[in-house]
Amino acid sequence: MSAQGSESFSLREVSVIRKGKYLLRDVDWTVRDHERWVVFGPNGAGKTTLLQIIATYMMPSRGRVEILGRTRGGVDVRVLREQIGYAGAGPASLVRQEFPVIEIVVTGRHAAFVDSRWHEYTEADWAAARTHLRRLAGDHLEDRVFGTLSAGEKQRVLIARSLMTDPSLLLLDEATTGLDLGARERLVGSLADLAQNPQSPTVVLVTHHVEEIPPGFGHILILADGRVLAQGPIESTLTGSVLSDSFGMALSLEHRDGRFRAWSPA
Repeated sequence: MSAQGSESFSLREVSVIRKGKYLLRDVDWTVRDHERWVVFGPNGAGKTTLLQIIATYMMPSRGRVEILGRTRGGVDVRVLREQIGYAGAGPASLVRQEFPVIEIVVTGRHAAFVDSRWHEYTEADWAAARTHLRRLAGDHLEDRVFGTLSAGEKQRVLIARSLMTDPSLLLLDEATTGLDLGARERLVGSLADLAQNPQSPTVVLVTHHVEEIPPGFGHILILADGRVLAQGPIESTLTGSVLSDSFGMALSLEHRDGRFRAWSPA
């Protein structure tokens, strides 16, 4: 996670404009190999739009994007997507609810949303699927039908699926959305374990709750109204003052035992 490592991706003066409105404006951002970043900000700040650009599912209106050493617009996105794990609302909506969990995970090997009979899978592929489930504390789920799982269990399965291509870059969009407290904490714990593994890919996690930032995530980019409000090492960048500016209200912030907590002093 050294600052001297090679770039995982970089954005230069990136803007997204839709119907005359800026969703992102002049974003400059560089992430290096094996860093763990949080993209943070209120609803409507541009977080998901930013992640869709990095995931190659959206082209910016202007600016330069380089992902895994390739310039966006000058490379077949299918080549890039083989190296990017992406778990979010978009991919989740394509998963077939009637499939067993182990098939949901293994089909991530080909970024497929059909059952496992449509591709050839080796014993090593099936073993990898079980390994990734275990890393996300989901190995007991492998024979369950996906549609019968809780929201938290589904998220762990989808993240395990996103790891099947052994990606260089892992993008997680609002991974804890809709989870109850217990499910959220189990998922945060799984992401903390992932962050502590030096062999894990570069990870970018989108959230708008400081309580959901896992220990081990070392950097943060804070958005407000489509602009970068602040970015850098999380312990010096995420402050009560910056948090207040981001949400447009007075907020206090506490950092204890590797976790953050925010509240309104009023």
